[in-house]
Amino acid sequence: MAIKQRKPTNPGSRFQTQLTFDEITRSRPEKSLTEGKKKIGGRNNRGRISVRFRGGAHKRRYRQIDFRRDKHGVPARVAAIEYDPNRSARIALLHYADGEKRYILWPRGLDVEAEVVSGPAAPVNVGNALPLAKIPLGTVVHNLELTIGKGGQLVRGAGTGAQLMAREGKYAQVKLPSGEVRRVHVDCYATIGQVGNEEHENVSLGKAGRKRWLGRKPHNRGVTMNPVDHPMGGGEGKSSGGRHPCSPWGMPTKGYKTRNNKRTDRMIVRRRNRK
Repeated sequence: MAIKQRKPTNPGSRFQTQLTFDEITRSRPEKSLTEGKKKIGGRNNRGRISVRFRGGAHKRRYRQIDFRRDKHGVPARVAAIEYDPNRSARIALLHYADGEKRYILWPRGLDVEAEVVSGPAAPVNVGNALPLAKIPLGTVVHNLELTIGKGGQLVRGAGTGAQLMAREGKYAQVKLPSGEVRRVHVDCYATIGQVGNEEHENVSLGKAGRKRWLGRKPHNRGVTMNPVDHPMGGGEGKSSGGRHPCSPWGMPTKGYKTRNNKRTDRMIVRRRNRK
């Protein structure tokens, strides 16, 4: 996988870079594993904007990804590696021995025709899913569960990987990509390997229109607004704000801690922002 620089034949392509898609082996998705995806444009179920500066975007279909990996003991063959417009990672199409097909996140190093399997007795190979109790210490994993049987919730983005650091009793300590060390139950499943497409973070969009294709609208600053729209708005001429940066609702935005989940505080061994 590599990044390709476009020739500057026009201003929009001068700073654009794009992935070469060398790892992709199939251009069309498995129809039985896709479904329509409705655009919500940042609106909630009442039609009100709950996430600002969202809307537009290219039409796309959702690929049903198997985050649970609950088909234990049944071997599967990697039939293809595909592009997924709904996430930064690539996806792999699995053909199980019993005829079922499923998508999983594609880990780096998993080739077409390779065999993967999940379950406590699975070997520690790239793409296999095992409980943390059966994974050797120091192994890099992804698609990590937080609740037993719920499916992977952590470490799913392109190029990410978590490291299993220690085990003590019913809990294992996992170092997440952010640097946070967190306790996770040893019966929670994780997939061996690092998520592929690690060059994703180095891609330069190059122009505003390419951001609009992704559904991101222009983000205007608070100091450019009127006082009725933002606490930092208004002022004669250009203003620097006159107060600490804040949200439209007055909440401080730079360094202000908003975490309010005391129920899981005990699961965090080391904070991600601790020096």
